[in-house]
Amino acid sequence: MSGKVRACTSMAFVTGIPEIRTERPLFCSILANTLLSVVPGISGAGPSPEKTLLTPVLDAELIACGRITSMPVRPDTPTGCPTPASITRAVMELCGLSPLFINGGLAHTPTVPCLDAYSSPGEDPRFRDAVPAAVTLYQKGKAIGRFLGSVSDLLVLGECVPGGTTTSLCVLRGLGYDALVSSSYINNPVQMKEEVWRTTEVRIREGGVSAPLDIVRCCGDPMIAIAAGIAATYSGTLILAGGTQMLSVAAVLKGMNLPLPRVATTCYVRDDPSANFTEVAGMIGVDVSYVDPDFGAIGHPGLARYCIGEVKEGMGAGGAMLLAWLMGYSPEAIRDTILHTVHGYA
Repeated sequence: MSGKVRACTSMAFVTGIPEIRTERPLFCSILANTLLSVVPGISGAGPSPEKTLLTPVLDAELIACGRITSMPVRPDTPTGCPTPASITRAVMELCGLSPLFINGGLAHTPTVPCLDAYSSPGEDPRFRDAVPAAVTLYQKGKAIGRFLGSVSDLLVLGECVPGGTTTSLCVLRGLGYDALVSSSYINNPVQMKEEVWRTTEVRIREGGVSAPLDIVRCCGDPMIAIAAGIAATYSGTLILAGGTQMLSVAAVLKGMNLPLPRVATTCYVRDDPSANFTEVAGMIGVDVSYVDPDFGAIGHPGLARYCIGEVKEGMGAGGAMLLAWLMGYSPEAIRDTILHTVHGYA
């Protein structure tokens, strides 16, 4: 893909407007790792493959504290593109919300308070079961969902799992969807992801794996199991805030004959020519809200890189912007707050 700015095809701030009223909204993000992210070239969610394992911890620091506190690093990519956590942080400040985090299986101990699912990072699905405790994590997610339903009426559930688009590719394919997934890179490493799937597919076929949670066990990541459990019991309105990774959660729920929450993501995921997000969402039957923050015209060269396919989404950024809009904040106020926030990191 060239470096030319490509505007989203919709001019509306929100496409697919949900009928949602809320008095007790909550933003929550599941933090987890998959060891696929340390495979060189698969994930761009970190300055090096090994450091992708730190990204969820650092992103949570940025959202909770307004800065990365545990090490002297900038909250943007080497090209100057602000992380999605910067967007989510800006929205939390605008809305006066305190975010909640769930430790869904991290390689490094989180430095901000978290609900803890007492899990481990996902394994590499090419060689062994990725989430051996998938059923247990699903049950833990159900317990968390019941609790979150007692303290909120609207839950925007995000995630931060570097390498998670590849595990989601495997889960979607394992469940029978002809999915193509996005990437935080401008140039999606499609061939590498397909190679992971080809190897994983052999394990699935030889093991006769077909049940949704067994597919997650075989080739998913901890976030998918926990998010599915939360969705199964949350009593309010749930929005799955994310791109391909949240489609894999929806696909698991459909395979279990459970109700499908709405998904919210950015237009940059929808318009990714290397993926087929809208098509897969249609196959699953999930309603999607797309947010177009118009970063190409916002006046920040780093944010404009979202329009050429860098980063696109993450840490529930699309859902966070939708939440602010649902709470009555104008697109202009949301954009201005994001711009002010990212300028503050300069």
